[in-house]
Parts: sequence; C-alpha cells; structure tokens
Amino acid sequence: MRRIALVTLTLGLVSFGGASAQDLSQYPIMDKVVKKILNKYQTSTCEQLAAEKANPGALQEAMAARAVKILRENPDMRKVFIDAVAAPIANKMFECGMIP
Repeated sequence: MRRIALVTLTLGLVSFGGASAQDLSQYPIMDKVVKKILNKYQTSTCEQLAAEKANPGALQEAMAARAVKILRENPDMRKVFIDAVAAPIANKMFECGMIP
C-alpha cells in the first residue's frame, strides 16, 4: 500500500497534479510557488509535516492568508494552483496518515 502511495505521489509531482506547464506559465510567480510547495512535500518526512501543521508559525500563517486572498480574487489562477498541488499534497498526507 505504501509503495502504491509513493508511486502515485511521484506521478503527481511529475505531472504537477493535472495542471499543464502552459497553464502554470501564465502565472510565473505562482509556478515558482507551486514548485517550492511540491518540493517541500516531496522531501519532507511525515514527522516534519505533522510538526509544521501543529505549529505553523506567524510568518507562514501570514503568507498563507495573503495567498488565499489572491486566489479568492482570481478564480482562473486558483484553478491552476489547485490542479497543480491538490493531488500530490493529498497523496502525501494520506501516506502520512494525516487524512483518513
């Protein structure tokens, strides 16, 4: 089961979770953010992700709030972002037992 989750996560990271490179290229800054997020989830251990979720820190919370505001204001950007990160993040969280 763990191997299947790892293969699924790897495939999701390679394909950016369904968002095409062309979609991401419309938003070059978001493209960099997506790559950083996916790299974080790919390289972090389950323990690191759980610790970060428990104590996100003020700076991280402020950046997340700003990002959410931007994504709420731009539905096209939000769709590309969610298509790019949703599957890889969900697979990693499932693998780590952070979601049922």
